[in-house]
Amino acid sequence: MTKGLFCCLILTLEFLLIDLASLHALEIRILRVYQNNASAEQSDAQLQSGADLGEGQVRRAVEWLISKQLLEVTGENTRVTVSLTEVGRDFASKGATPETALLARVSAERVGIQDLQADERFDRGAWGSAFGGLKRDGVVDLDKGAVVIVDAERASFFVDRLMPELFEKFSDTGIEIDDFPGDIVQYIEANARKRGGSKAPVRLDERTERVYCLTDEGQRVLVEVVKANLTGDEISRLTPDMIQKGTWQGASFRRYDLSIKPPRVLIGKHHPYRAYLDNVRRRLMALGFEEMKGSLVETEFWNMDALFMPQFHAARNIHDAYYVTEPTKSREAEEPHFSRVAEAHQNGGETGSRGWRYEFNPEQSRRLILRSQGTALSGRTLASEPNIPGKYFALARCFRPDDVDATHAADFFQAEGIVLGEEINFRSLLGLLKLFALEIAQSEDVRYVPDYFPFTEPSVELQAKHPVLGWIELGGAGLFRPELTRPLGVDVPVIAWGLGVDRMAMVALGINDIRDLFSTDLDLVRNTR
Repeated sequence: MTKGLFCCLILTLEFLLIDLASLHALEIRILRVYQNNASAEQSDAQLQSGADLGEGQVRRAVEWLISKQLLEVTGENTRVTVSLTEVGRDFASKGATPETALLARVSAERVGIQDLQADERFDRGAWGSAFGGLKRDGVVDLDKGAVVIVDAERASFFVDRLMPELFEKFSDTGIEIDDFPGDIVQYIEANARKRGGSKAPVRLDERTERVYCLTDEGQRVLVEVVKANLTGDEISRLTPDMIQKGTWQGASFRRYDLSIKPPRVLIGKHHPYRAYLDNVRRRLMALGFEEMKGSLVETEFWNMDALFMPQFHAARNIHDAYYVTEPTKSREAEEPHFSRVAEAHQNGGETGSRGWRYEFNPEQSRRLILRSQGTALSGRTLASEPNIPGKYFALARCFRPDDVDATHAADFFQAEGIVLGEEINFRSLLGLLKLFALEIAQSEDVRYVPDYFPFTEPSVELQAKHPVLGWIELGGAGLFRPELTRPLGVDVPVIAWGLGVDRMAMVALGINDIRDLFSTDLDLVRNTR
């Protein structure tokens, strides 16, 4: 091939017109991997190694070649590996998880929750979470203030097998999930870091590796690439320094493409996510909902206690909320709701429930945090003599320390809502959720999954199908429990939901990464519908 500033080589393969000079440098380097055996199959890893390219570069080049019918996928292999998170590595170094340590301690002596929380191996929140989880699973219970084991067989699994068969097996690499026994796999799947959870001890990584081979056209193009001595290292930019030093002479250049479109004329527009939020607000108000508003800084009382979340609940851990450092607490408790809520926690009060059966701590209720859930606004609204029947909503900015990924962020919007009235029931809730999915998320594929929340019964999770990410959680919903509504002065049924507006926007706007909702990339903002 003649070298120079402009070179173009056209090859006609049967009915396919291939412009060799238009092949991207990455495509040429991928084709060159097949040079020694044009009919061989190559995996993602082999292409990455053979072409000396990064994973993202290989993915792009492969997709381009597939679109040009020069490369085809011949197989896929999905592997699921298990690895320890930072929390899991901490457990391994301590030789115990909070659950195994709790059960070992309870087996040896009679102790209460406060005795366990005095053990500094784990913080108070971790001990509380361990007790709450084991009690929910029927492994332990409280007997006159002491923690007792009620399922010895299940307790033996935690004490005798969990550490040696899971946490102590890891070195620096992950282990395939099929290498673990069935009951260990169940523990892993139940406790794995799901969609960004920050406290899970283990993480599941699913990786799909594809295998490719050249098509007949691809093999013929490879022959011409080799004949033309194209390597993928051709120069794509002529610089003043190259002209001055004369190094351009005898060099091989990529073609200068005169078919590139001229620059677009761009006009101003609203940020797509801001426009989406405004549209959601208008739609809900058009349906007759009244908007709830409140401060970003809340007390634990309204954010958790008033919602019948026990003070030993996992969400009370400092890793699940942003705590205000100055001032740390509110001035005083709000009566009469404070006393009624405290009674509901301790013994059920006048709700007909037994409550959570623990000693309520009023000082903890006064701690200040950044609002972690929009339901705090629903609690305040119920306590302020709402209309009956009534419909209320909020687009609440919430904050939770979390691992930022494609579907999670440390701050997010929740579409919080409640409907209260004598005739309200669970069927009413499902109908509203379906309406929200269709009208707001613009998703026709939705499903309901049974779920658990301390303040609703029954509870349900709403999921929608994203065209790229698959089924994603939009939020939770349910009927408020009497232990929540009655202490706040409401005696009629109340349905409630807290939906992730950010995730609904991902479906509606066709976005694959939640971080793009707040992107400063002007091109992305301009092209998002």
